[in-house]
Amino acid sequence: MTDYLKILRLDYLDYSQRRIADSARCSHHTIRKVLEVASKANIHWPLEDDITNAELERILFPDKYQKISTYVEPDYPYIHRELAKPGVTLTLLWEEYCRKCYESSRTPYMSTQFGDKYRKWARITKATMRIQHKPGDTIQVDWAGDTVPVYDSVTGAQSAAYLFVAVLPCSCYVYAEACDDMKTENWLNCHVHAFNYFGGVTRLLIPDNCKTATTSNTRYETILNRSYQELAEYYGIAIVPARVRKPQDKSAAEASVRLVETWIIAALQDMKFFSLRELNEAVAEKLEELNNREFKQHTGTRRSAYLEEEQAYMLPLHRLKPLSDLPPRCRTTIS
Repeated sequence: MTDYLKILRLDYLDYSQRRIADSARCSHHTIRKVLEVASKANIHWPLEDDITNAELERILFPDKYQKISTYVEPDYPYIHRELAKPGVTLTLLWEEYCRKCYESSRTPYMSTQFGDKYRKWARITKATMRIQHKPGDTIQVDWAGDTVPVYDSVTGAQSAAYLFVAVLPCSCYVYAEACDDMKTENWLNCHVHAFNYFGGVTRLLIPDNCKTATTSNTRYETILNRSYQELAEYYGIAIVPARVRKPQDKSAAEASVRLVETWIIAALQDMKFFSLRELNEAVAEKLEELNNREFKQHTGTRRSAYLEEEQAYMLPLHRLKPLSDLPPRCRTTIS
């Protein structure tokens, strides 16, 4: 069998195709074909230790593998795309796969193998869709722990500016804005600005248990701040606060807060701001840099992931209710 792992490793080390062919004992045509197909499938070295040449061959050349296998190889890119749709699960896709196999009198994989093979395909190809989060399903929001100093231009007195952070967990697309306090008016207005920045809303909104979000959040009952509830009703979004002392309920927001503290707050620490407007202009500039930074583990950026994977699933910002139904603190923001 062709040593696909060796070919990818030597290519990663910048060996010429001639040297790779000599080392892997393959023809130049084989090396060129393997590298071309691997690039299209987004398969690059390094790969995980448990990946074998046989598994790589099945993904790189499914038609060749199909000729010697009695089982029908699943259409992994199709599965990957369908999983992004609301309500679609691997079980539903496996049942659909089985029906197609039986209709053509061919043998399907069992459900466990089907799931395992898809997950391994996703790992090998480093598929960019975050399948644990449905696109357009959730926005997570939080305040950054660190603050940015703002100085009075006359007296030189220093005050703290707080950074609001909103993130779409599927694409990791981030919005950030500086405020002079964390009170209700700024809290609500930041949500409106985030929705406008994203160009839509999701089905769910997951905040922390701050006083501007909930008045009570126990195991048996959750009571939302009245203005926050009105905002949710206006935009047609359901608010599901994170559980008390359960940061994993909004893990994307927690991770984005750390990113914002690194790439925005820390990046601005040597600058001196004399107004909130001046600070927000700098924050907006750094935010664009953050959303356009290349992923380390995936291809593309937060912005490209949002445009390609999530934007189509966002609910539009249609006003289903009159502006008077919106909390007074937010009316000037939208009108």
